[in-house]
Amino acid sequence: MGLVRIRAIALDLAILAGHLLLYPTGLRQERPPAPPPPGAAARLPTEGRARRPVLLLHGFIDNRSVFVLLRRSLGRHGRQHVEALNHSPLTCDIRTAAALLGRHVEEVCARTGHSTVDIVGHSLGGLIARYYVQRLGGDARVHTLVTLGTPHAGTRVAPLLSAHPLVRQMCPNSDVIAELRQPAPDCRTRFISFWSDVDQLMIPAEVARIDHPDVIARNIRVNGIGHLALPVHSAVATGVREALDAADEAPNNAFDAFSVA
Repeated sequence: MGLVRIRAIALDLAILAGHLLLYPTGLRQERPPAPPPPGAAARLPTEGRARRPVLLLHGFIDNRSVFVLLRRSLGRHGRQHVEALNHSPLTCDIRTAAALLGRHVEEVCARTGHSTVDIVGHSLGGLIARYYVQRLGGDARVHTLVTLGTPHAGTRVAPLLSAHPLVRQMCPNSDVIAELRQPAPDCRTRFISFWSDVDQLMIPAEVARIDHPDVIARNIRVNGIGHLALPVHSAVATGVREALDAADEAPNNAFDAFSVA
């Protein structure tokens, strides 16, 4: 085992220990901002919020607390409306979770006055968001989907973990992965996938890349950062911000690839 991989595992273990302390703070679903009090001056929902809302969607057996640092980073750099969502720990089907995500996106658009949102999904969260975009018409609402360590081509996980239905749906031969390989003509969403060369849960690591002929995709290689570190590492947070900004400025048919060290 190489030194880089050992360091990545050590960092992931340290992050896991810290995250276990934060985990209880994210168990409850986040409440939307309170409406203005009666008599307050009327203002447009989008006033002071020119940029699209960003929704953060966590991975398997996790919750919104994993995004504390990324959310703070986005907020400090001009993303004024950032929400972190919880999908139910009782969910056993990616399709069901994607439909529920769609309802929440509609609610956010109605509440904020924006017609589209951006989504950042870690691991399973990215796969849920991609299913919503490609299979449930979510490309009408999602301008840019950023995924962090998401098994787009399916991953070969430990047999013990595959007892859970969601984990089985993340395997290479699952029906969900097969559906995502199907044609997606005229898909409007831009996809940005951050994949790590030492991601211990993506087997092989390249399965976290998006490779689909019908989607506008950009794959960004992350060097020496493990799976659990992806949503909390400062270099990745910077990459996510830059990728979202670049998605606004890039031509409609291409992205340039770059790496995060």
